[in-house]
Amino acid sequence: MPTPQPNSRHCFVCGLENPYGLKLRFFDSAPGEVSAECTIPENYQGYPGVVHGGIVAAMLDEAAGRTHMGDEPPRFMYTARLEIRYRKNVPVGSPLRLVGKAGSNKRRTATATSAIYGSDGSLLAEAEVLLVNVPEESILDVDLSALGWKVYPEEGIGT
Repeated sequence: MPTPQPNSRHCFVCGLENPYGLKLRFFDSAPGEVSAECTIPENYQGYPGVVHGGIVAAMLDEAAGRTHMGDEPPRFMYTARLEIRYRKNVPVGSPLRLVGKAGSNKRRTATATSAIYGSDGSLLAEAEVLLVNVPEESILDVDLSALGWKVYPEEGIGT
C-alpha cells in the first residue's frame, strides 16, 4: 500500500495552504519510486486546454526530487539540471499520473527520472534530473514539522 509523503504549507507544487499552488499529494509507491494523481485546472493552461509547459516542468521536477526523500532523515536536494521531453500535450481537466524513480545515488548528488501519464496511460512528458544535496548546515537543526513539512490528513491542513 502506498505511503503518503509529507507536504508543505507553501510549496507551489505540494503546499496545501498555497492559494496559487497545485496542492499535489505524493506517495511512496515502491522503493525509490513516488507517485501522485491529479487533475490540473484550466487556470494553469498555456494554450487552451493544455497545461502550461512551466507547470509541467514544476510537476516533473517535484516528482524527481522526492524520489530520494525516503531516507531517515529525509534527504533534501535541489535540482542542478532538468532535461524535459514534452511528448504530447498535457491536458487540463483530465486525470494525470506522475511517477518519479530514483536513479544513481552518490554522497552529494543523485539522479532521478520522472514522467506524466494521461488517463489512457500514454506518456505525455518525461524528465531526467540531476540532484544535489541541500547543504547539511542549512537543515541540520531545522524543525521540519514547525516549518509545515509533515504528512497532513487527507482533509488538508490540521492536526
